[in-house]
Amino acid sequence: MAEDAGKLVLRLAVGILVLLHGLAKVVNGPGHILAMVDKAGLPEVLGYLVYVGEVVAPVLVILGLFTIPAALIIVVNMLVAIGLVHMNELFTLTKSGGWALELQGMFLFGALAVALLGAGRYSVGGRYGKWN
Repeated sequence: MAEDAGKLVLRLAVGILVLLHGLAKVVNGPGHILAMVDKAGLPEVLGYLVYVGEVVAPVLVILGLFTIPAALIIVVNMLVAIGLVHMNELFTLTKSGGWALELQGMFLFGALAVALLGAGRYSVGGRYGKWN
């Protein structure tokens, strides 16, 4: 039971915190994301996938529905974000000694942990769902 509660806490933490970033993009629009994708030489339309990685996938993780693929989408989203936006900070420490990419790292590795652990009992998809 404690293991399933831990999975729920992890799912909620990762899902809610990533979703907040996605909701900001819904409210403010994807303009800066589209510009970064275009600047990287990729088709601008790929920038709209940020809504899948930061809105749809986190909602699924929160609910515990298709949890493993949703968490893997968040992992890919974070890898793309690090590659497009934060690559110059990859090996940088802050003045207080922390990693400059702590937030992105926690989202990335938290989502990877969710993908490896699954949703657990407290989920819409159920403990033994094929994708949970």
